[in-house]
Amino acid sequence: MDSLRLSPERRKCAGIMSKPSKPELAQVVPELLDWFRKHQYQVVVDGETSAYARGFESIARSEMASRALDFVVVLGGDGTLLSAARVVAKAGTPVLGVNLGSLGFLTEVPLSQLYPTLEALESSCCHVETRSMLRCELCRGGASVADYHALNDVVVSKGAIARLNHFDLYVDGAFVSAYKADGLIVATPTGSTAYSLAAGGPILVPSVNAFVITPVSPHSLTHRTLVVGDGSSIEIDVKTGDEEAYLSVDGQVGMPLKDGDRVCCRKSEHGVKLLRLDQTFFDVLRTKLKWGQR
Repeated sequence: MDSLRLSPERRKCAGIMSKPSKPELAQVVPELLDWFRKHQYQVVVDGETSAYARGFESIARSEMASRALDFVVVLGGDGTLLSAARVVAKAGTPVLGVNLGSLGFLTEVPLSQLYPTLEALESSCCHVETRSMLRCELCRGGASVADYHALNDVVVSKGAIARLNHFDLYVDGAFVSAYKADGLIVATPTGSTAYSLAAGGPILVPSVNAFVITPVSPHSLTHRTLVVGDGSSIEIDVKTGDEEAYLSVDGQVGMPLKDGDRVCCRKSEHGVKLLRLDQTFFDVLRTKLKWGQR
């Protein structure tokens, strides 16, 4: 992992994104802004943060990538970080995730460690880890109708009251299998600890160059998770008939699917830069999954 080094040639600039309606923000944000002011940062905030940041520039979250930010502080849980990551990944802006939620695989910095972490960042002692992303393209009638990027996963699933859907899976153009299942998950190593793990998939170390394909409640007990190289092209043909299906990206955005749609996944040209504490991935697993200590 590399360390973040702030440029001495221009004014330091940071962004703040927050989870809506978190009562802690009323205290956390003013204190954080005071720290930034003392360390001579220019700061921009998103709309969710603006109520606690009077006098500071507020911009739409989608515009954060257009600013020359040294890094972004995300106050919330993993969902907030996923949303922020998809916004700033293209700009290569590092993200510091501060956990105001419960589990927090990605927002691993506890609130108690926020300022020691920022001080480490100031002295170029904060590590930067790049996480791979998925690019998902939805093709309908031979034309591309939607294009998404995901840090965790892409899920093709049945509608709320639909029966089992039918999916044909291809990897690098080769037919793998026909599935009858509630859904199929294509996950990055980062996303291997999310929905894929709950569906019985393996945990991948973030540095592994692979993707995980996990069926959700498959009709056949012989269908198991596949791990494929992240250079692979993964295609899912949706055969819904008159039933409903849905495409979900990081559990946050998506759209309904129609019979005959094809969902194409491959490694994104962008990665997410996460600012990390000096701890290993296994430290995080032990803490978050309550694994045994020595």
